[in-house]
Amino acid sequence: MTLSLKQTLTAAATTMALALGCSGLAKAEVPSWCGPKKASIALLDGYGGNSWRQVTTASAKQTVSLCPSITKYEYADGNGDLNKSISDIKGMAAKGIDALVVFGDAGPAVLPAIKSVFKKGKVIVPYRVEVGGKEGKDYTKFVGASFVDDGVSWGNFIKSILPKGGNMLFLSGPAGNSQGLDELKGLKSVLGPEYKFLNPEPFAVTNWDPALTQKVLTAEIAKNPQIDVIISDFGPSLVGALPLFNKSGRSIPALATSDGNSLGCFWTDNQNDQNKDFKLFTVATGNDNARLAVMWAVAKATGGKEPTETIFKAPNFENSVTGQPNKVQCRKDLPGAIYLSSQLPAEEQAKAVGQ
Repeated sequence: MTLSLKQTLTAAATTMALALGCSGLAKAEVPSWCGPKKASIALLDGYGGNSWRQVTTASAKQTVSLCPSITKYEYADGNGDLNKSISDIKGMAAKGIDALVVFGDAGPAVLPAIKSVFKKGKVIVPYRVEVGGKEGKDYTKFVGASFVDDGVSWGNFIKSILPKGGNMLFLSGPAGNSQGLDELKGLKSVLGPEYKFLNPEPFAVTNWDPALTQKVLTAEIAKNPQIDVIISDFGPSLVGALPLFNKSGRSIPALATSDGNSLGCFWTDNQNDQNKDFKLFTVATGNDNARLAVMWAVAKATGGKEPTETIFKAPNFENSVTGQPNKVQCRKDLPGAIYLSSQLPAEEQAKAVGQ
């Protein structure tokens, strides 16, 4: 996350605290991206069935709540069904929602629905996963994330612990998703041919679903006698299958991934002689990407000041080798299904995931 967005979120959190204490102060401290025009907004997920989406949704809703000009907020989960996702997008527009923030898991397949809504004069902001098309022609604004940078960060960590090369397993979400493809670009910009990918090109498909991730990882562990590092853009989903390494008499390998409380606590609990290779490096899992998308949608719908940033940049979060910028984090007093890199307070995340 860049410094300016951090400052924006800090100011937003201050505004929320003031709003809770004094309505007069709340009016005085309305964020600049919240304009005077009344509007309604909806957040639409292609697949909302994991804790990451629940925390992300709560983060987006919290951001929406900072703007008193927003009169209505709605949410829809496509449940991983393309037809439902398309129906949700069109349905929200038909209901009269003014601004839509869309996580287009299916990528370009949802673009026709997005275009149809934009042509009806709605503000529509796809974010995080590229859907194709052109900004200003097919949708209002695309708010991306620096996934290439994530791949570069992972690659640099891998080089630092395996300077002579090694066998890597790379897992990402749905087939062809832009996040995984961009991460791979970053990895390959840093790592040479001495670093071998064991997975099918471009990555092993998991749909970011923990159950499928466990199935895929279990098969890869059985198939590959030497895995030096696992790369994944949804770290907590790895936890269920990692004990299989120990069951087969192997050390859990190094992980280059995104953060999660369950993963941090799993690493903490499994630091022993058997797991001498179990190092951990994470980037922030990126829940706050939704905040920037909401800010853009609200600004466009209410006549507020547009944010200066269009790309969410996730910072490095944990490094078990150097301890920089943080040592591995674990909150055993809170659910595993939260993300300590998120701007949303950990206790609020626990409520969002229903634990």
